[in-house]
Amino acid sequence: MLDDFFSRALIAGIGVAIIAGPLGCFVVWRRMAYFGDTIAHSALLGVSLALLIDINVTLGVFVVAGGVAFSLFALQRRGSLSSDAVLGILSHSALAIGLVLIAFMTWLRVDLMGYLFGDILAISKADLAVIYLGGAATLAILALIWRALLAETASFELAKAEGMNPEFARIVFIFLMAAVIAMTMKIIGVLLITALLIIPAATARRFAANPEQMAVLAALIGIAAVIAGLYGSLNFDTPSGPSIVVAALLLFLASLLPLDALKGALNPSAGDRP
Repeated sequence: MLDDFFSRALIAGIGVAIIAGPLGCFVVWRRMAYFGDTIAHSALLGVSLALLIDINVTLGVFVVAGGVAFSLFALQRRGSLSSDAVLGILSHSALAIGLVLIAFMTWLRVDLMGYLFGDILAISKADLAVIYLGGAATLAILALIWRALLAETASFELAKAEGMNPEFARIVFIFLMAAVIAMTMKIIGVLLITALLIIPAATARRFAANPEQMAVLAALIGIAAVIAGLYGSLNFDTPSGPSIVVAALLLFLASLLPLDALKGALNPSAGDRP
């Protein structure tokens, strides 16, 4: 019988994978991996400010990550700097300021490793409620803007011509990313959440026939990575968050094999048939 903490970790990880899969598809389609890193790095600044002014850490992370995301959106519209330059400035600046603020708060003992790499085994029932209720709201909002966001990803002008509001959809998506990072920071950590967004989606891309199928496959692959990573962590005594990412990486590498080899691996008896 599994201990309660391990069962909660599995349930929490599965919840995160279900949320991250569809969002990660847009990160892959829109080539926003560095954007995801920027928002994730800003989470540490949110943690430090939340501790400084004594508010809920998840709320602090969401506000700061959302503010950084909106600042990025505004700076990109001005066009005075290239997107990668703006991302680099915001990403490293937010991470550095967060670390400096934490260093100044000598009266607090802050578990930096927990925030950076997560601690899924320390998940509580209240955390599970936040993940599943927040995740349900996130996916519901994503479903509402799915068509506009998908059209905007293909062509901004086409989306506007069809009477959609692509700018609004883009802003909502940015804040959904901030919300997911705030909710999942405790589980997978600010430095690893981007991997869970990108790797399952990149793995699913090869096998999906349409965007909706890719979103479902990405969630399923994320779930498989969570289960494999947690059991690997239990058996080999390795860190849980990084183990989940390693499992996701192994699934991605397996997806790069020729499709005939994959079919043979999944059904070895097929090769013996005449």
